Amino acid sequence: MTSLVPWQERLSAGTEAVQDDVIREYERTKQGKAYVPNMVWGTLQTEGYATVILKQVVDFLGVPDDAPAGVAKRMERQRVLYDGEHHYDVILGEQALYTNIGGPEVMRAQADRLLRDIDLPSLTLGILPATARVSMFPVPGFGIFGDGDTVNVELVSTGVDITDASEVALHQKAFALLREKAAYGDAAKDLLRKAQSFWDSAPLQE
Repeated sequence: MTSLVPWQERLSAGTEAVQDDVIREYERTKQGKAYVPNMVWGTLQTEGYATVILKQVVDFLGVPDDAPAGVAKRMERQRVLYDGEHHYDVILGEQALYTNIGGPEVMRAQADRLLRDIDLPSLTLGILPATARVSMFPVPGFGIFGDGDTVNVELVSTGVDITDASEVALHQKAFALLREKAAYGDAAKDLLRKAQSFWDSAPLQE
């Protein structure tokens, strides 16, 4: 089964209620997966990074502006990284480290955060190098939740929830292929430090 809910409908009361839904989804997911090719996974975002993202969502969709409340909820959802009851296997595309969200200062803080959290027991963080030869054609980002039985894909206008077993299996297969070429451990840290150095040398003002 596939469920599609337009963002303007889902966010008609603002961002806070949706973030509450996300918190519940993450709390019920003991072993989750996420592939995020061009931005930082929400559960690893700094407050500054998340503020820029949610403000852009509000402005683009024209929904009620409660971005500060939405950001607070996004920060609250990050407790799953520290409660000892969850584990997330996350692949970020290397491009996610360079997509300019909010300018160099925000990106510097975000790179610092990733380097700080990469060794969390609750997190397996891989970075897919931009030049990696992956046995998988380019696909949008997606998350695998619940007991591995639900896939979420965020499109420009719509959030898509997929529960059909055969479609979920294809996303699991895609994740495994992407994971084969992702960098982990020291290699991932090297890519993060490279991005950190880039933003350290970037001017504060654009």
